[in-house]
Parts: sequence; structure tokens; C-alpha cells
Amino acid sequence: MTFARWGLVALTAALTCTTANAAGNAAAGKVKAYTCYGCHGIPNYTNAYPTYHVPKLGGQHPEYIVAALQAYKSGDRPHSTMHAQAASMSDQDMADIAAYLSTAPEKK
Repeated sequence: MTFARWGLVALTAALTCTTANAAGNAAAGKVKAYTCYGCHGIPNYTNAYPTYHVPKLGGQHPEYIVAALQAYKSGDRPHSTMHAQAASMSDQDMADIAAYLSTAPEKK
């Protein structure tokens, strides 16, 4: 799938999950997002396989974070590590993580 199509998937999911984002609890999200920083919190981290620069999370739009997590969970966005992380997340977990990360400082 192309990056443009991922953007469309993310936008579509973001538009359908605004209520989940509104209910996100940033304090709970801070605890739930702890494992995210194992990869996303390492400055200039590059994933071994497939090789790519691991993106920043802090300051991302909450709608994008929820859409991405939902796509990883469903398998619409392929990445085995992210699928494993998102597979057990509830919609509330995703909303909480998104609420926290949208206000967290950037970690590059």
C-alpha cells in the first residue's frame, strides 16, 4: 500500500473515532505509552527489519495515533511488532495513549 493510501486510511479512521479521542485520559495514556518509547524514544533509531527510521510520537495528532493503532490492530497496516503491540489494546487504551502522546514532548 502506498503512503498516500495510508494517509487516506488514517484520515478515514480519524474521522470515525473522534468520540474515542475526546474521551482519552492523558494521565492513563502516559502509563500505557511506556512501552512505546522502547523504540520511539530512542534518538535517531532505525528499525533493523524492515529498515526505516522509527517515527516520533510526541506531538502527533491524536486522531492519527488512534487511526494508526487501529490499522495495526486490524492488519490493514502491516508491521508485526506494531500489530503485536496494538492487538490487545482497547479503543479506550488507544484514546488514552493518543491523548498523552499528542501533548508529550517530541523524542527524536
